[in-house]
Amino acid sequence: MNRVVITGYGVASPIGNDASTFLESLKEGRNGIGPITKFDAAETGITLAAEVKDFPFDKYFVKKDAKRMDLFSLYGIYAALEAMEMSGLEIDNIDTDRFGVMVGSGIGGLQTIQDQVVRMHDKGPQRVSPLFIPMSIANMAAGNIALRVGAKGICTAVVTACASATHSIGEAFRNIKHGYSDVILAGGTEASITEIGIAGFASLTALSNETDKDKASIPFDKNRNGFVMGEGAGVFMVESLEHAQKRGAVILGEIVGYGANCDAYHMTSPTPDGSGAAKAMKLAMAEAGITPEQVGYINAHGTSTPPNDSAESKAIELAMGSAAKDIPVSSTKSMTGHLLGAAGGIEGIATLNALQHQFIPPTIGLTELDEEVTVNIVGNTSQPHSFDYGLSNSLGFGGHNAVICLKRWED
Repeated sequence: MNRVVITGYGVASPIGNDASTFLESLKEGRNGIGPITKFDAAETGITLAAEVKDFPFDKYFVKKDAKRMDLFSLYGIYAALEAMEMSGLEIDNIDTDRFGVMVGSGIGGLQTIQDQVVRMHDKGPQRVSPLFIPMSIANMAAGNIALRVGAKGICTAVVTACASATHSIGEAFRNIKHGYSDVILAGGTEASITEIGIAGFASLTALSNETDKDKASIPFDKNRNGFVMGEGAGVFMVESLEHAQKRGAVILGEIVGYGANCDAYHMTSPTPDGSGAAKAMKLAMAEAGITPEQVGYINAHGTSTPPNDSAESKAIELAMGSAAKDIPVSSTKSMTGHLLGAAGGIEGIATLNALQHQFIPPTIGLTELDEEVTVNIVGNTSQPHSFDYGLSNSLGFGGHNAVICLKRWED
């Protein structure tokens, strides 16, 4: 079995589009939420979202790229190229047949879907763009990344709603662990801050209708009333330890465990007792070969919806037992909003940053902890913390649970 390490990452997010800004934002508890600017959201009843700001389009793209690819693909390619750059990987020096891409998305090209359905309605089916399908289908971020970097190995796109990116990272970990690939770009991307995206989740009553950005995404708070839509991408460069060492790569962290299962309970709500998510955490710890006492941080799914946060608190207690009271837990969605299929990508990166720099990111906006939340929530300000193992939880609509376990790297 191969050991699996992280040698680079890239992020496009509401709190930063490069590694240093993203890290600073996590440490300082910056709020990436603000008024929706992408369209007039007045009729949806929702005013806030966590948009990517000042996206550095010109770094990797030209104008025609925006006409040939949906924004979710552009975000994914950007994050993948940032991961490539950080890793120092030279495509000419590797076996491209063993270089893969596993980048998922919860929805895919939602803006393209919306625009082309409107065009068909207004102008007829003959006027639908010939690029409609290749721009909108959810696999095309992975496909476009592979095209851009020349990766000819496994290329898949996991679609498990809010667990998509974590499943992608976990499946990449297993693929390399068992020897099928040497290196994989793994994570998730999403661009669903669109009129149909906001309207759809609003009609589910899943979104917060709060107008104050500091009170909108408040995971684990008694007064939480829904999640805030986010967007962006988070992608890891994942390699076998042997491959990374052979090329002299700087190793940032190690992936040591992965847990995946299903609640099989409800289309949108988690099992209230948290048993499904608890099992996924236990599976990740079992593969890592660690006990709950060795877990130093949990990056919770923590969506700021009433059902999720109370169930996840119960899940952590079930999985960690008596150790639960001592394990710091936070939700970085308080800063980034909920990136749906990309959430596990940027939250995996947040967990890696926490391990590298030995701190716990905060859950900002927390003023009154829900009485049903009995785990050790870190609120409002980051905390220095010495630890070796961290879990990143992702729990998706459909009952999909995915958890990865990361380990601090020491030379």
